[in-house]
Amino acid sequence: MKVAEKDVLYVADLANLELSPDERPRMVRDLNSILDYIDRLNQLDTSDVAAMAQTSDRFGVDQSKRGSERFAYASRDDIHNGLRESLPRDEALANAPESDGNFFQVPKVIER
Repeated sequence: MKVAEKDVLYVADLANLELSPDERPRMVRDLNSILDYIDRLNQLDTSDVAAMAQTSDRFGVDQSKRGSERFAYASRDDIHNGLRESLPRDEALANAPESDGNFFQVPKVIER
């Protein structure tokens, strides 16, 4: 699969990006290079490679919690089981100008 300038312009429009005429050929070249590399990766025989659910060893499991709350990414080695307490949702949202009780609500900033 090869990317043409019209494809780059289409994707740029979807991403709300403006590309100058000088940037377009470079973007075509770069995207084609990326896609060529992906094609090469797709040709690799991975039939003897075990499937992985997690590619990082910086992952902890807290057996005292239920469901998805048991899993957390660790960012520090000095924290028990690689987990750290999170700020409770109600505290995080307490000073929010607007929320729906679960999420921050922010004004729309992208116009089309």
